[in-house]
Amino acid sequence: MSVNPPSVLQKAIAQRIANSPERRITFAEYMDMVLYHPEQGYYSSNAVKIGFKGGDFFTSVNLGADFGDLLAEQFAQMWDILGQPVPFYLVEMGAGQGLLALHILKYIQAQYPQLFAALQYLIVEKSPGLKQEQQQRLQEFPVRWCNWEEIESNSIIGCFFSNELVDAFPVHQFMIEAGELREIYVTLRGDEGVGGDGGDEGDEGDEGAEEQRSNPPLTPPRRGKEQRSRGAEEQRSRGRNTYFPVPSPQSPDELTEITAAPSTPKLAEYFDLVGINLAQGGYEDGYRSEINLAALDWLSIVADRLQRGYVITIDYGYPASRYYNPRRSQGTLQCYYQHRHHDNPYINIGQQDITAHVDFTALEKWGDRCGLAKLGFTQQALFLMALGLGLRIAALSHQQISVPELLNRRQALHQLIDPTGLGGFGVLIQSKGLTKQQASQPLKGLTVPGG
Repeated sequence: MSVNPPSVLQKAIAQRIANSPERRITFAEYMDMVLYHPEQGYYSSNAVKIGFKGGDFFTSVNLGADFGDLLAEQFAQMWDILGQPVPFYLVEMGAGQGLLALHILKYIQAQYPQLFAALQYLIVEKSPGLKQEQQQRLQEFPVRWCNWEEIESNSIIGCFFSNELVDAFPVHQFMIEAGELREIYVTLRGDEGVGGDGGDEGDEGDEGAEEQRSNPPLTPPRRGKEQRSRGAEEQRSRGRNTYFPVPSPQSPDELTEITAAPSTPKLAEYFDLVGINLAQGGYEDGYRSEINLAALDWLSIVADRLQRGYVITIDYGYPASRYYNPRRSQGTLQCYYQHRHHDNPYINIGQQDITAHVDFTALEKWGDRCGLAKLGFTQQALFLMALGLGLRIAALSHQQISVPELLNRRQALHQLIDPTGLGGFGVLIQSKGLTKQQASQPLKGLTVPGG
């Protein structure tokens, strides 16, 4: 079998591993490099492709303007509740191709001209390629791009919001071994015995430890709802490190996984935060999942910048009790490449998206610590129906459009509320700085449709 020469990014990863004191990096460091390396990462280069034609995945925004229109309805109510402040900020974090911003701005301009006059629309975008695409698409609107350092503390009155952002934050991976929490690290083959954490390394001849990770068949993607299944993989301990070979034919420097002591006490503290007891929860050896510490750091920044208003987080995920159910023994990590999904993050390096589901309990609990009050948590289907999606579906039969157009539009609207897909996404709304009277006013998107 021929071996492709290593890419610039693969060489950078190998160099990072070689330069680290223990010749290994956390999976979070690896994921950060393959997604966000300044020149070669998936989101930093032109590799990211979103949409139906030639894309790696699609989102609610790619189904038409309805998602943005209905979000705009919620923003308009928020502006009213806050007393119609001027300026009123909308801060979109991770704006993708700029389509959602375009839909929101066009709708507010047409339906709420007073709000549009008061509006300041900010975008916080890490990807240079996506930022350029956004600027081209939104050039007719007064949108401002900025980084977090350019937004002053306690300065924003309005709403921070994101759609499928948190799932792409780099995550730590862990495994339970002999009842203990162990972190998964990435290293190079031949270095797996380096940097152990004090245990007996005398079992290096145990070839049974070299179980390959399964790579299930590739199937068409709908990002977020597919559950990965690696099957029952039996791995054996190599002293205090456990070694898992991960063949990567794209690189002569073969990437492998080992487990060792956690890189930070924050991993164990995370489970205290979300109320999960790994010692008494029936977690068997080999249980594997993810911890998104970056999401907590991000929410801390959002809470610091928000003076008064709301935070809306839309993404796929679960409460902690479901996320860390002992039966979900292989976590939620997924990769998306050319309209296929699989679970091997060590191939297509820098050319594929890597995501993990969101633990909404962590966002709620950490938000409490940061001064963000939970107003409600619901599913996207209920959220959009409460904002008027049902009326849009009903109105289709009265519109003068062709039958094919009617069917396509009906299908798109139903996809937004499909409980097995986009409709099952979580919508978390938090607030800060509201008066009792403002906090008591129910948000339209959190009301029961027809109630």
